[in-house]
Amino acid sequence: MSCVEGEPCVEGRKRRRAVLALGLMAVIFLALSAVSFLDSRGQSVPNTVTYAGHEAVAGKRVFQAYNCMGCHTLVGNGAYFAPDLTGLYDKVGPAWLEAFLPSAGAWPTGAAVRVQLADSDVAAESGVATLDEYLAKYPAAAERIERRSSHASTMPNLPLTRSDVRALIAWLKYTSSMNTEGWPPVPRVDGIAVRRASLAAAASLPASAGIAASGSAASGSAASADAVPSEEARGESLARDFGCVACHAADARRLVGPGWGGLYGSSVPLADGSTVQADEAYLVESIRTPDAQVVAGFTPGSMVSYAEILDPEQIAAIVAYIRSLGENTR
Repeated sequence: MSCVEGEPCVEGRKRRRAVLALGLMAVIFLALSAVSFLDSRGQSVPNTVTYAGHEAVAGKRVFQAYNCMGCHTLVGNGAYFAPDLTGLYDKVGPAWLEAFLPSAGAWPTGAAVRVQLADSDVAAESGVATLDEYLAKYPAAAERIERRSSHASTMPNLPLTRSDVRALIAWLKYTSSMNTEGWPPVPRVDGIAVRRASLAAAASLPASAGIAASGSAASGSAASADAVPSEEARGESLARDFGCVACHAADARRLVGPGWGGLYGSSVPLADGSTVQADEAYLVESIRTPDAQVVAGFTPGSMVSYAEILDPEQIAAIVAYIRSLGENTR
């Protein structure tokens, strides 16, 4: 800038204003930088959030190791193939997550969630003692159980250990505690009441309508419905409904617990150095009191007792299913 002869010179004043504005911006920048180094600023931080003795920071590592952001989003960031996980913990609660994550290929049933509530740590984190109380506290879990339980999901089964699962839940607990200031926004869905009414009307159609529409196919379905499932098939259904497949594979793979493939009749090494044959008596005892004979390489307390959850006939059916997966005659 330069002064024009014969006109008032304001160059100095303009320069002072520019320097003052620059100084003010520098002060604001330094103040904001200093605030960013404060520990909390009232926000939840991952190193203060734990779940059943596992830290959210460890859960973040598991989340990153399995590239969960490749399908899911957090606070709207990530891929959009699967739901945003930001507030999932507060919606479905820890027991539903405990039942889902180890066997994510199928949606958990109410029975599987009830089994998880038998764990004192899970019940304490949930703040309830019974399944009815849990579903009342976490209506999103109740909705998922009602609509999806036992159906296949689009998420793969991941080789997560029990520690991985609980660390992930700690991470989801943290993401639910963040103040996102309303982000991401809740989508508006028009006509959902009309759609629900249509679905309810379709569900209430008389059986004769379906028979008229399907003809001989309906007769075949009725005949198959009357067939009594085998004990092995009933055991497989019970193992799925009560969340057994979350920890035990149908083959010899080790998940949270030993694989069931070829288990029946095999020699099982125990933690005390002895061995036992995996016959019917051993499997029944393992289901009812899993810590009575701990398998070598596994930690006591990893499995809840099913003594008060399954009746003897149900346990016998599950044992029959395990036997059908391959009997070791060696």
